[in-house]
Amino acid sequence: MRSSHKPAAREAVERKTLANKAPEYKTSGTKTSAHKASAHKASAQGTWKERDMTGMLEHELPGLGHNKPSEEDVDEIKHGKWERWAKKRTFVRALEGTYSHLYKKLLEEPRVYSSKDHPWKGGPAMYGKHVISPQAVNIVQSIESHIECYAPLNAGQKHGHLNSAVFYVLNGNGHDVHDGRTMTWQAGDVMLVENGCVHQHFNDDENEDCILLVFKAKPLFLFMHLLFQKMVEWPTDKLPPGHEDFKPPADI
Repeated sequence: MRSSHKPAAREAVERKTLANKAPEYKTSGTKTSAHKASAHKASAQGTWKERDMTGMLEHELPGLGHNKPSEEDVDEIKHGKWERWAKKRTFVRALEGTYSHLYKKLLEEPRVYSSKDHPWKGGPAMYGKHVISPQAVNIVQSIESHIECYAPLNAGQKHGHLNSAVFYVLNGNGHDVHDGRTMTWQAGDVMLVENGCVHQHFNDDENEDCILLVFKAKPLFLFMHLLFQKMVEWPTDKLPPGHEDFKPPADI
């Protein structure tokens, strides 16, 4: 197990090193070497203060899923059922061969894909299935589409990512919270999540599930190295009373 004090100790050493690396200056006008050394040290301390505010230096390595650190793989074990967060994925495929062979292969790909061919994954309060993605089919490279299903009076994960997303509400009614702003939706509505927005979806119905069809250009963003994502809260593992046997629909 890695000690939680190691990053702090390392940071203290780096701060001291950076702050003490004051270059030697000759006396010039009213500014002496002491003045400039002091200014350099203050600048170095200010730099560290600014970097601390980002929260990006607290961990040595990115962790599971949305860059979330996982001591002793606790999160990986608990949330391993979420393939899109806990498993290795192909975000953009390699394109190898000649133009003619690549084009021929593209023409041979089907144009209709059934969501029923893909099993629901996750649970017990939220389920999902990936239908279109660079990993699932060979006809797309820049977009992906998946379906989400929420149990009554439940919510999905709270997270944020750099890519935008479009949600079409197939069934149910609920609300979203985007960067602290609340907005309601119902079946037939189209909802957008803007770039870099921390968001969460809620099913407000006491008896019915809600189903969202999601489209996003995530592979294109990742190809451009816009990688950062953050998981704030994982989907709950609890179901409301009376819905302990909840399952997503079998006809989707």
